[in-house]
Amino acid sequence: MTEFTPYSAILGGAFLGLAALLLLVLNGRVAGISGIIRGIFTAGDGAGSWRWFFLLGLVLAPLLAPSPVELPENIRVSWWLILPAGFLVGLGSALGAGCTSGHGICGIGRLSGRSLTATLTFMATAMLVVYLIRLLMA
Repeated sequence: MTEFTPYSAILGGAFLGLAALLLLVLNGRVAGISGIIRGIFTAGDGAGSWRWFFLLGLVLAPLLAPSPVELPENIRVSWWLILPAGFLVGLGSALGAGCTSGHGICGIGRLSGRSLTATLTFMATAMLVVYLIRLLMA
């Protein structure tokens, strides 16, 4: 079980919202990670360069910024669970026309009914899967 850390969660959520707002206002783009990654491979004529910088920031920020929360060193999950889980996340993102960041942060922030439906589906499915895995692996 993980520790509940409301202050760091609020601060992290505020930074995520601020970053999504800045990308939308300054660049006219939605900060959905699946769309940003897909755009790297589909955008032409250098239109995808901002996407590389966005992803670089995602990778560097946790390495450079001090974390108020101690992260787990090991996650005890085997590859036979991680690989199909990653595939299902990608498939769900494609079918749902976006991922948790696009729908959950940007879509709900814009009061999109489609994004609210998608996010509720993501969360309900995640809760069900965690329950079933803990039930089966206990």
